[in-house]
Amino acid sequence: MIKKNCAIITKMHVEVPVDTDFPVGGLLPKKETGASAFLSKYPTYDGRDIVIAILDSGIDPGVPGLQKTSTGKVKVIERFDCSGCGDVNTSTVVKPEDGYITGLTGRRMKIPNDWKNPNGTYRIGVKNAFDLYPDRLKDRIKAEYKKKQWDEGHRKTVSDLNRKLAKFESQQQNNNNPNENEKFEKEDLEAKLDVLNNLDKKNCDSGPVYDCILFHDGEKWLCCVNTSDDNDLSQCPLLGEYSITHEYLPLTKQDSLNFSINVHEKGDVLELVGVCSSHGTHVASIAAAYFPDSPEQNGLAPGAQVISLTIGDGRLGSMETGTALIRAMIKIIELKQKMNIHVINMSYGEHAHWVDTGRIGDLVNEIVNKYGVIWVSSAGNSGPALGTISTPSDINDEPIISVGAYVSPEMMVAEYAMRQKLPGAPYTWSSRGPTLDGGVGVHLCAPGGAITSVPNFTLRYSQLMNGTSMAAPNCAGAIGILLSGLIQQGLPYSPYLVRKALENTASFIDGIEIPAQGAGLMQVEKAFDFLVSYHDIQERDVRFQLQCGSCNSKGIYLRTKTNTSKHTFKVSVDPHFLNEDEVLPETKINFNMKLVLTCSSSFVEFPKHLDLSNFTRMFAVNIDTSSLEEGLYCNFINAYDVNCIAKGPVFKIPITVIQPREITEPKFTVKYNSVPFKSNTIKRHYYVVPNMATWAVLKLTSNEDSGRFVIHTIQSLPRQHCKALETNKTIAVTSKTDSYISFQVKGDSVLELVIAKYWANIGEAALDYSISFYGVKPNQPSINMHAAVGIHAIEVQTLQGEEISPSITLKNSVQILKPLEGKIAPLRARDVIPPNRQIYELVLVYNFSITKACEVSPNLALLSDMLYESEYESQLWLLFDCNKQLLGCGDAYPSKYTVKLEKGEYVIRLQVRHDRKDYLEKINEAPLLLQQKLANAISMDVYLSYSQALVGGKKAGVTHNSNPYTVVPLYIAPLPSDKFPLKSNNTAHYLTGYITYAKDESGKKVDTYPIKYFLTDNSSPKKTASNGNSSGDKTKADEYNEAVRDLQTSWIAKLDKETAEKLYEDLTKTYPNHLPIHSSYLQLIDPLDKRILPNINKKPNTSLEDLNKVVSTCEKVIENVNEESILAYMATKTDLRSDAAKFKVQMEQQKNVYLECLARKGIALCRIHLLSENADAQLQDIGNVWKSLLKFIDPSDAKVLTSHVLYFAIWHSFVKQQYGRYLKYILKLQEDKPTEDIERRVIEVCQELKWKHLVNYLERMLPSKYPNAYRPF
Repeated sequence: MIKKNCAIITKMHVEVPVDTDFPVGGLLPKKETGASAFLSKYPTYDGRDIVIAILDSGIDPGVPGLQKTSTGKVKVIERFDCSGCGDVNTSTVVKPEDGYITGLTGRRMKIPNDWKNPNGTYRIGVKNAFDLYPDRLKDRIKAEYKKKQWDEGHRKTVSDLNRKLAKFESQQQNNNNPNENEKFEKEDLEAKLDVLNNLDKKNCDSGPVYDCILFHDGEKWLCCVNTSDDNDLSQCPLLGEYSITHEYLPLTKQDSLNFSINVHEKGDVLELVGVCSSHGTHVASIAAAYFPDSPEQNGLAPGAQVISLTIGDGRLGSMETGTALIRAMIKIIELKQKMNIHVINMSYGEHAHWVDTGRIGDLVNEIVNKYGVIWVSSAGNSGPALGTISTPSDINDEPIISVGAYVSPEMMVAEYAMRQKLPGAPYTWSSRGPTLDGGVGVHLCAPGGAITSVPNFTLRYSQLMNGTSMAAPNCAGAIGILLSGLIQQGLPYSPYLVRKALENTASFIDGIEIPAQGAGLMQVEKAFDFLVSYHDIQERDVRFQLQCGSCNSKGIYLRTKTNTSKHTFKVSVDPHFLNEDEVLPETKINFNMKLVLTCSSSFVEFPKHLDLSNFTRMFAVNIDTSSLEEGLYCNFINAYDVNCIAKGPVFKIPITVIQPREITEPKFTVKYNSVPFKSNTIKRHYYVVPNMATWAVLKLTSNEDSGRFVIHTIQSLPRQHCKALETNKTIAVTSKTDSYISFQVKGDSVLELVIAKYWANIGEAALDYSISFYGVKPNQPSINMHAAVGIHAIEVQTLQGEEISPSITLKNSVQILKPLEGKIAPLRARDVIPPNRQIYELVLVYNFSITKACEVSPNLALLSDMLYESEYESQLWLLFDCNKQLLGCGDAYPSKYTVKLEKGEYVIRLQVRHDRKDYLEKINEAPLLLQQKLANAISMDVYLSYSQALVGGKKAGVTHNSNPYTVVPLYIAPLPSDKFPLKSNNTAHYLTGYITYAKDESGKKVDTYPIKYFLTDNSSPKKTASNGNSSGDKTKADEYNEAVRDLQTSWIAKLDKETAEKLYEDLTKTYPNHLPIHSSYLQLIDPLDKRILPNINKKPNTSLEDLNKVVSTCEKVIENVNEESILAYMATKTDLRSDAAKFKVQMEQQKNVYLECLARKGIALCRIHLLSENADAQLQDIGNVWKSLLKFIDPSDAKVLTSHVLYFAIWHSFVKQQYGRYLKYILKLQEDKPTEDIERRVIEVCQELKWKHLVNYLERMLPSKYPNAYRPF
């Protein structure tokens, strides 16, 4: 407590005493767990000699409290980004030329003279800063860049142009017949404004891209990141490898993002290590921060050192990945060879569908059970319902200490600025046990909030964060000081003994359920006494693996509705030694314990004694629920050592029984009146949901003032995580209006309803509430309908005669992508599990195109929604455009990641990893689902009869049958082709959406069912009907000659120039008026795929002879085309002649060839003009060509611009120096197929126009938009 002299403030003649004592002890709580008292008693047991590995979002080593330990050692001793987000490919080796090197961005950089580089070579790479930036920092930098570098210049430029345009229009207001130049001048000004406004709307800063230079000075690797604006490397500090030098620096002064480096693969990979969020730094500060001048701000173990292992991937918004988790564990095993890592803290986790298998869990078990590292993890923030524990806290064998979050009265006033103190208790949202398979879920609880250091990039000294993420490091830090004391006393320990000490000495909180607190609130001093007293017990290094029932669960868990009240569970207890492969045989032989079993619940029958040696013992446990009322029953069968009862249970068999109630009330409505609620009061109800029920409605009313309540409902479904059928909402309940919450339910399954007054909501309230069940149940929970099958029939039944009003909405199309290639290769040294388990990668490549802009979400369905439980180690996809620009990425959870795409060609590269190559071979042809959001939702028609569906008659409206359980048939008609035209939409194989059956809005909102509508083949059969191209009266000889002519014509553009010109000459003699011959020849001398854009800095690199040849050839074609006849045909609305189809083909062909030749001629004339010394040369001819084109197309209409005409429009505007028009046309070309060359032409013109803000923006974007290689995984 900070104490200062009290002061008296006089205000409005009233003296108010001010208490200047601030409860600093509640900012980072240590008193509640006895940690403060322990350190007062043992000041040197402060974590010194202890190393804590933090698996999180990365630790900023530059923040207050994380520079040094209490003994002066470096606090953060290792930093690794295990996700791959910070990787830079530095396999490119260069040597300086004249003291300069050119980076992969194209920037030329001078090597400082004071750099020591014995071999003279440098490795270069490139990194986008936004790869390293957390989302919050990215948003700040974007906003600052836009404000400082864009907005001011943009506003000034637009204002100047508006004034020019207004002045021009004022001068022309009496001119009713402006000349061509005046029209062009106005069009150019308007085009400039359009270009600027469009670019302002599309402004999407992709961040600065920096060159990375890596070299070896003979002793260590050194790195320089070129962040200077003028490419002066002497302004950019050198950084050595963090493991050797412990050096770190802010990337730039503006971002304040501290980073360090590591080097892998002999220099081929540079790893830049930052942080992907504030989370990890806050966690590390709780565990081990040290403030020499403010000890009240210290973490739990100020003397401990920490290792930062980043498992959150910045590309995924700090989501952990399998790759990062496995690499982190590999790094722990490697580091164990040179230092002792004592504790792991992992305040991360997801919800798994099952917990008995999974690649990641296997390695977690190995870390704890083989290498002896104590692993602490957050239980999760998904409460207050039961069974909401996150993974890895619930993985098989329970090697991890799972920690729930507790809030103390001191924390309430110090951290949360509450008006009054309330009794300490677990937070409302802290996840509750048991695990899916009956494990305890929460082993103990610890303070779950703190105000402490956060990374410098936040520009904050400290910040309040709460969650089980904060409780876990509080526990991990406490374990650190316990181990520090044991090590200084020379006493042995094991992960199993430490967990047992914490559980057996925790302070159980009266009135709080076991699933919320486990053994209770951690007590440090008592745990230390336990560890000292029992450090040499025979079971110190033994874990007891429990398996219950036919599923080998971690505990006994009865939740489902059953037809019997008597249940028998087979229980096995199997002792396993720490690193048992290295345990001496005599140790295993001599192990024997005489155990007495106890349990205080009368409904549990069990044996009273058990003799346990080094082999599996099995026995039966009977559960009789016949006498139990509705509610939750939690207890343990405790096994005590008969030789030492005082040390507490040797192991515990958790028992959780949920006794639901059957709904017998009228209209399936259960009511509760005047139920009292205090802060953090939790009421649980369990119901067997009626068979036909599909949704329920909860109605709440407060009898007094409003209160803040958490409503949580869960139904546990087999092999699915807790969120599969869940509702979790925080609402205000008042006395003025009723509050309603509707949610989906599944019949014949147990529903848990939790109503909790939020922990921080002061005051008392009495609630009236009721729950009502309703149902419109289909016989098909999901519908797969194929367009070719026709009408799809379904049946529905109601619970109590509810009104039926079916509605189908399709929101997405799905394209099935097959891999273009799949390659399996061994990964490098970072991905070898010691001693030599090689991990392989499978990289699948998928190509696709988008014809209409949309949002897409890739989904490798085979492995989706699985991380910890997956048999495969990891999956990660990266989506690139045709220029290798990374547009988005995602992992195992496809619903989290969408990417907005414009029309274009795209590539998805997907990586899956495993240490068994044969497993990867099984999926090397796995298809990828590309979900594409529809611009407008599509509805499908539903009918009450097959006949009406067949003819598209009367649709199903509102159907009501007062007799429940009556079967109502419904019929879904196929989707009309005009609702989803295949040719005008992105490629799709099926459509997805949902169907609702209830008329009631509360049911329609939540009671939805998935539907997939499979489309027919996209390809259309070739029509056999005549199209007007019949051969007529031609002889076979005529047809043969024409075929030979057409074949020779097609080869003109493919042959070498000399041969092609001879062939062209021969063909024109025989067929002087056959236009395709000239078109093919033009493609030879002026190829479209090598189209050259005008360059403001240099003249065209083409001979006048070739350009004149293009002009003369085009004129030959133009002379043979009757322009008037084409225009007359285009003006014809209906052609009634008998050969209209044939004539249409001929006229379209003539028009296309004519426009192509006009455009080619115009471009050639423009290039001749630029080569000519006469400034006015060819301008008249160029203008005439432009006028001829205007007869056919409107160049302002982007839809009708062909590539030929668009290129000519670019050249035409360029030679007339109308750069607004030029930009408008060239940006249209850029939209169709973006290239770096086009982008540089745009930059050149913007420089000419002195649009500095736009030049800076486009140059900043260049390296990101046009990288030289795909981003590595």
